Amino acid sequence: MRVLFVTDNFPPELNAQATRVYERACYWVRWGHKVTVLTSFPNFPEGKLFLGYRNRWREVSEINGIRVVRVKTFIAPNAGVVLRILDFISFMVTSFIGGLFESRPDVLAVSSPQFFAAVGACMLAKVRRLPFVMEVADLWPDSIVAVGAMRDGLPLNAVKKLELFLYRSAEVVIALVPGIRESIVNRGVPARKVHVVRNGVDLERYAPRVRDAALAARWGFGPQDFIVGHIGTLGMAHGLMNVVDAAAQTTDPSIRYLFVGAGIERDRLIAETKRRRLDNVAFIPAQPKEIIPAVWSLCDLALVHVRNVPFFKSTLPAKMFEAMGMGLPILLVAPKGDASEIVEREQVGIWIPSDNPAALSAAISSLKSDPERLSEFRRHSIAAAPRYTRKLQAELVVHAFTDALALASARSASISEQALPS
Repeated sequence: MRVLFVTDNFPPELNAQATRVYERACYWVRWGHKVTVLTSFPNFPEGKLFLGYRNRWREVSEINGIRVVRVKTFIAPNAGVVLRILDFISFMVTSFIGGLFESRPDVLAVSSPQFFAAVGACMLAKVRRLPFVMEVADLWPDSIVAVGAMRDGLPLNAVKKLELFLYRSAEVVIALVPGIRESIVNRGVPARKVHVVRNGVDLERYAPRVRDAALAARWGFGPQDFIVGHIGTLGMAHGLMNVVDAAAQTTDPSIRYLFVGAGIERDRLIAETKRRRLDNVAFIPAQPKEIIPAVWSLCDLALVHVRNVPFFKSTLPAKMFEAMGMGLPILLVAPKGDASEIVEREQVGIWIPSDNPAALSAAISSLKSDPERLSEFRRHSIAAAPRYTRKLQAELVVHAFTDALALASARSASISEQALPS
C-alpha cells in the first residue's frame, strides 16, 4: 500500500504526534508499505528551527525507510493564538500545494492536532480523489478552549462546523481514545466509520533497565534519591504548577522532582521554582529521542499530569505507555476518565485528582515508603505494556486504511452505476 501521511510534527521533534506517526510508520515500511510523510521543518515547541535545518520551500530526505517531504511554513513559538494560527494555516497551504506534486498514493491520512492540517489534507484528498483518513488525537478546537486559549463565539462555532465537515468527509476516522469516538459519533458521524486505536509504546525501544548512573550523576542525582519524573512537553494542558506547589510541600529531602522537556510553560515553572528557592526540582532541556529510555531509567515514579478540566477526561498521554514499557509505577494526576480507567484496571499505579498539591505530595511520600507496593506496580506495568504496543497500533491503522480503500471503492462503484443510462 502507498500511504501519504500529513502531519505538521515529525522527528527530530519529540512531541506525542511526531513520535506516534514515526513509530507506526517504521512498522509499515518494515511490512512492505511505501510511506511518504508530508511535514514541516522541525521547530516545535519553541518555534526555532532545529540545528542543521533551513526553512526551505521543499526538501526530501529519508528516515528509516520513510520518505520525508518537508515544506516551508511560518514558524512561531507554541504561544499566542494569532501566531499559532498563522503557523497552522501556513502548513495547511504549503502541505496542500506540496501534496499536489507527490506520486498518487492509495490512501491519504492526516493526524490532528492541529486542525488546519486536516483541512489542507481533506482539500488535497478531494482534488486528487483519494481515500481520506483522519486521525483525531484531540478534539480541536475544544482542546484550545479547554486550556483557555480561545473563547466560545462565532469564530469557534464556524470552526466546529468545519470540524464536523472533515469527519463526514473522511472515509474513516481514527480516534485515539473511546471518549473521542463517543463525542464524534454523538455529533452524527456514523459509528461504523470511527475506529478506536489507542496510544501505545514501542517495546523495541522501551524496556526495563537499571538506573543510568552516569546520567544521574551528570544531572546531580544521588543513588539514594527518589526521583519523580515528568518526561515530555511542559505545556498549557499539563497544569504543572500544581507539581511545583507539591514540591514546596515535600519535606523528605530524598524526594526529587525531575522535568525533562520543552514547552510554553517551562520558563514560568523555572521562574517560580527559583522564586521559592526549591532545591528539590530539576529542569532538563528536551533530550534526543535515542536517550529517552535512559532518562526514564532515572525515575522511581512516572508522573503523568494533566489539567483539571473535564475535556481532558478523554486523553491518553503517550508518556503513560512509555512508563509502562519501562516497567515503572505510574502516578496519574488527571480528571477521572479514560487514562485513570487503564491505570486502575491494569494496576500499574494510582490516580489522584488534579489541583490538590497536598494530596500529590502525600501520595508521593506514601508510595516512597511502600517499596512492596511499588514493586507490584512495576510487575503489572511490565505485564500490561504488551497490550498497548506501537506494533499493535500500527496493525490497527493499516486495517483502517484498508477499510477506507474498500469504502472509497464501493462509493465510486455506486456513483458509476447511478451514472449509467437506464
